[in-house]
Amino acid sequence: MKLAKLVVSVGAMLFAATLAAAPQVGQPAPDFTVQDANGQRHSLQDFAGKNVVLEWTNHDCPFVVKHYSGNMQQLQQDMQAKDVVWLSVISSASGKQGHIDSAKAAELTSSRNASPTAILFDESGAMGKAYDAKTTPHMYVIDEEGVLQYMGGIDSIPSAKVDDIAKATPYFANAAKAVLAGNTPDPAVTRPYGCSVKY
Repeated sequence: MKLAKLVVSVGAMLFAATLAAAPQVGQPAPDFTVQDANGQRHSLQDFAGKNVVLEWTNHDCPFVVKHYSGNMQQLQQDMQAKDVVWLSVISSASGKQGHIDSAKAAELTSSRNASPTAILFDESGAMGKAYDAKTTPHMYVIDEEGVLQYMGGIDSIPSAKVDDIAKATPYFANAAKAVLAGNTPDPAVTRPYGCSVKY
């Protein structure tokens, strides 16, 4: 009987730990320490007092290609004009689709006219798993207090067609605007779509 209670108790603690590990909107965003494409290390604490966008990306993913037809670049420019830190995160493991080196990161940024604040390399997948990043793209908005305010899809139409961008509800853009205005995004959580993150 004692053994059964112990098993149930341990199981409950493990379940609670799993729930606690998942990022929660309205709670402090998980911290991270990773290296960027220029070899500089970054943690979330480095950006204290700033609004931060996290964008999980994989240049070989058709859904990422769709949004890098101009939409993602415009969003980056709009956010940076408002002093928002934009971090593009690559969690593709070595040997997996989307894994790149510093030279390729620089080439992609230039050829696509992208303008993230930094490109973060998360080869171990620790940062992606802390944020429960599932797809590319997968978008997050963190406010000036370090609180996670939005996580989910970039928009409402889960296709790889560029023409659908104009027809979709821009979930991420709306959420970012709400946070910048001091409001709570609605919805604050949406379903992301795209290619699976290649951990």
